[in-house]
Amino acid sequence: MSTTFASLRYFNYRLWFFGATFSNIGTWMQRIAQDWLVLVVLTADSGTALGIVTGLQFLPALLLSPWAGLLADRVNQKRLLLATQSTAAILALGLGLLVVLGHVELWHVYVFAGLLGCATALDAPVRQTFVAALVPPERLPNAVALNSASFNTARLIGPGAAGLMIAWIGTGWVFLTNALTFAATIAALLLMRSGELTPNARATRSTGQIREAIAYVRGRADIVVIMVIVGVVSAFGLNFQLTSALMARTVFDKGPGEYGILGSILAVGSLAGALLAARRKSPGPRVVIAAAFGMGIGTGVMALMPTYALYAVACVPVGFAALTMLTTSNATIQTSTEPAMRGRVMSLYVMVFFGAGPIGSPIVGWIGETFGARWSIGIGSITTLLVAIGAAAWSIRHWDLEVTYHLRRPRVRVTYPSGRVSAAAASAAREDATLEIAEQHIEDTANRA
Repeated sequence: MSTTFASLRYFNYRLWFFGATFSNIGTWMQRIAQDWLVLVVLTADSGTALGIVTGLQFLPALLLSPWAGLLADRVNQKRLLLATQSTAAILALGLGLLVVLGHVELWHVYVFAGLLGCATALDAPVRQTFVAALVPPERLPNAVALNSASFNTARLIGPGAAGLMIAWIGTGWVFLTNALTFAATIAALLLMRSGELTPNARATRSTGQIREAIAYVRGRADIVVIMVIVGVVSAFGLNFQLTSALMARTVFDKGPGEYGILGSILAVGSLAGALLAARRKSPGPRVVIAAAFGMGIGTGVMALMPTYALYAVACVPVGFAALTMLTTSNATIQTSTEPAMRGRVMSLYVMVFFGAGPIGSPIVGWIGETFGARWSIGIGSITTLLVAIGAAAWSIRHWDLEVTYHLRRPRVRVTYPSGRVSAAAASAAREDATLEIAEQHIEDTANRA
């Protein structure tokens, strides 16, 4: 089996990978259906209402994630996942029935979005850390990247399928379909071989454990840099559901099918980024900074595209850069954090990632409604570029980086002349070999083409 798919040789991870892929298809279908329901059926193209729904769905992460991370470090992770996945299925079923029976109102969607956000806030930290129980430690970066590949494979299928279902039979049946797809993840969890699970280190019960995690993160400059980047980009630059809906509806005058296709096209680049990340053995903050900068450039270009076709093409590199940033952030934090602290640290990461949405989404929605859909993307481009440039400047200054360029590989080499190598610096140093491998892979692919 190739290096890219190495984690699939483990039975429990194979179950998780394929079950999650099927379930994620339903998740993406519901996201498209929810946005279209709010934007077209329940309002007259209200970007503000759409931003509020998005914000409500992610607000609980800002409030609950630290305690969810503590649960992930303390309790049986498999049982917690069964509970959160079952809850999400029930919520999808309930909203679907309201829509199909013709009783849905905007406030219903607000309530269900908030409740789903609560389930997601409890699910995300344990889902992120549970993968460490499915593969050996040396395969963890690969497994994290393949999780992203699974998510984006589903993203290729889900939005387009949702768009077609909405056009043919309506939004309600999309929610009901999503409720059924949760059976795949639940079945995968029930069928796992308990004897092959790698036991995660458990945190003992004591006071101040969340404060302990915060202090741990404050002492890790590499994690702080990653969280700052992810927080800003998540707030203003990762609102693709919202911005693509506004662009498809108000700029290009397209229907639900074309809107759904945009999500699938964005996933093409995201899937490529995830598969390349699966080959990366030593993730680190330098790749996160570079990917954020690339995403800022890409979204700026995307905002200026004059036609639907060109806008769709511009989605591919944006998806690649965004997924590279997120996958590398996740893998860097998981692989460099003490096992007994991993759930709590990942919960803080999830809090920043999901919690930034309620802050940024209503603002982005208001900008799109007031100044036009293109500016809803433009604000994300500007803020992403600013945080990437700021993070790069801080890293060069505080980690004593020296960047040199060569005509032969490695094209770029980063050294630390002062000899002061922090955990972040050591991680970044290991990336030199990774970038060389990735560059060789791209060059070989181009030669074959």
